[in-house]
Amino acid sequence: MKLEYRRAENKDIEAVIRLVESAYRGEASRQGWTTEADLLDGGRTFTEEVSGIIATADNKIILVEEAGNLLASVHIKKLANGRAYLGMFAVAPTEQNRGIGKSLLNYVEKLAVTEWQCQVIEMTVIRQRPELIAWYKKQGYRITGEEREFPYGDERYGIPKRNDLLLEVLVKTIQ
Repeated sequence: MKLEYRRAENKDIEAVIRLVESAYRGEASRQGWTTEADLLDGGRTFTEEVSGIIATADNKIILVEEAGNLLASVHIKKLANGRAYLGMFAVAPTEQNRGIGKSLLNYVEKLAVTEWQCQVIEMTVIRQRPELIAWYKKQGYRITGEEREFPYGDERYGIPKRNDLLLEVLVKTIQ
């Protein structure tokens, strides 16, 4: 497996959206284990969001490709006080369980340290995704005990199928 990493550009916007949607929403997402199809309908990301991330300083979408095929992507954002935020992490459902996600996570953790001198990465995960939280814990992330409200009513985050969604904050010290 020869993986190539690069920063997303405007030409990649539609491909990133397709990848993220395939990993999280709809029937296609059920091919992998990261689906949120039982929790949320609607879109997971949109052109405006992805183009805004690409255009904003201290934000990156990192892509993983193999032989020119997009396999994974992640958004990483520099925060204050030596922290970074990780989100919109997606691996194509048919490519999951190959170690691509772990490889991408390691790549962006190193990027946050070398480019931004970050010491901590944080993220939010829907509490009702115990298998995903367990995977992040295996990668060294820990649950902080901090919870955030799910953004009900904001369709940019999807259309909830249940009314008890909460976001868990996870963090990892990086070096």
